[in-house]
Amino acid sequence: MMTAQQYEESLRKLNLVIYMFGERIENPVDHPIIRPSMNAVAKTYELAHLPEYEDLMTAVSHISGKKINRFTHIHQSTEDLVKKTKMGRLLGAHTGCCFQRCVGMDSLNALSIVTHDIDEKHGTSYKERFLKYLAYVQENDLTCDGAMTDPKGDRSLPPHQQPDPDMYMHVVKKTDSGIVVRGAKAHQTGAVNSHEIIVMPTIAMREEDSDYALSFALPSDAGGITYIMGRQSCDTRKTEQTLRDTGNPAFGGHEALVVFDDVFVPWERVFMCGEYEFAGPLVEKFASYHRQSYACKSGVGDVLIGAAQTVAEYNGVDKASHVKDKIIEMNHLNETLFCGSLACASEGHREPSGTYSVNTLLANVSKQNVTRFPYEIARLAQDVAGGLMVTLPSAADFVSAKTGKWLAKYYKANPEVSTENRRRILRLIENLTLGTAAVGYLTESMHGAGSPQAQRIMIARQANMKQKKKLAKKLCGVEEPE
Repeated sequence: MMTAQQYEESLRKLNLVIYMFGERIENPVDHPIIRPSMNAVAKTYELAHLPEYEDLMTAVSHISGKKINRFTHIHQSTEDLVKKTKMGRLLGAHTGCCFQRCVGMDSLNALSIVTHDIDEKHGTSYKERFLKYLAYVQENDLTCDGAMTDPKGDRSLPPHQQPDPDMYMHVVKKTDSGIVVRGAKAHQTGAVNSHEIIVMPTIAMREEDSDYALSFALPSDAGGITYIMGRQSCDTRKTEQTLRDTGNPAFGGHEALVVFDDVFVPWERVFMCGEYEFAGPLVEKFASYHRQSYACKSGVGDVLIGAAQTVAEYNGVDKASHVKDKIIEMNHLNETLFCGSLACASEGHREPSGTYSVNTLLANVSKQNVTRFPYEIARLAQDVAGGLMVTLPSAADFVSAKTGKWLAKYYKANPEVSTENRRRILRLIENLTLGTAAVGYLTESMHGAGSPQAQRIMIARQANMKQKKKLAKKLCGVEEPE
């Protein structure tokens, strides 16, 4: 397993093509806007080497029998699924942001199921290819970016009817040695912090869409791949001489549009090519795993609740009954998020491939709660914090010879707490609910792993309404012909 330092050094060896603010970024590892997101991934390597976290952060490979980082593991039991949930909360609490490796882990597990199923039907050798690739990922402890979301173009049209065929990733050429692909993947969290990029289809496909039924893996710096960084609220604060206004100076997240401009993929790294009837199952398996992964939000919620309690004490209002009740409500909502992820893990099952999958219904119920509860937790935190959270002067003003004395005087609250500590905790709440971390905590809670409506569709499919009606009719004596 790599250490955090080895992970950082491995990124320095990559030759990624990255653009931000219209300019190419030659050194992403040390770039002030990207560096905090790299630190968050590095934490997944660091904790794996600490004895107190070994049980959650590591596993035994079912391929090699070696100890590996859990982010490269294929779930072999419901216990593995439960540990995944607990690992997510742990890391969310340690970073206060998205730590970016879940999507790769979920991609690997979904492919371990679907490549087996394709082979069973078509007699292909995708599972063998996948297992060789998995062994490579595990042996080198690689971070993988799972790339599912296509730009989609006109959403009323399927892939093969798009005016621009590149709105969905597709094959443009097949050769004896591999395929050439073109398209893009949007909203790619942690993409430039990854060693590998694993591409999957984004929707169920029909036969006419077979050129779009694609799954493959490539090194993140493969020729023809370009990363265009997304903009975040307050992101340029990270470029200031002091990081005291960022709220969470060490950690953060990022997203990118990943463009594939006629990129060559060797056959040994292709896991689906034209088997359109398996595009939908791959999407659903990945989505279920990834909806479970949002246990991380309960870890970030732990940080935000702790910040809300702290600022209440700093403001001198922690004894007020309504403030106490708001903190209780925040904890209730946060633990409910954790319960949902634990439930879908505990009710998991073994697939024909041998991989354990989560309970699909409960995973979607869990993620539906994630689209709502973090927003209410954030609202309550802002309520407790007060308006100073968004009107606070800059850190430079606090140290200014002209203004610092007045800020220290007028922003003092609890006499036992320094103005500086109050300022820092307010910035953290701002970061989590409005700033760069809000992308990972709030917007990602809403749209990550599919839109809220996507989860509701799956809930409708998975809920056994026939059985529910049967139970109701039996109890009240309704008799109908079969």
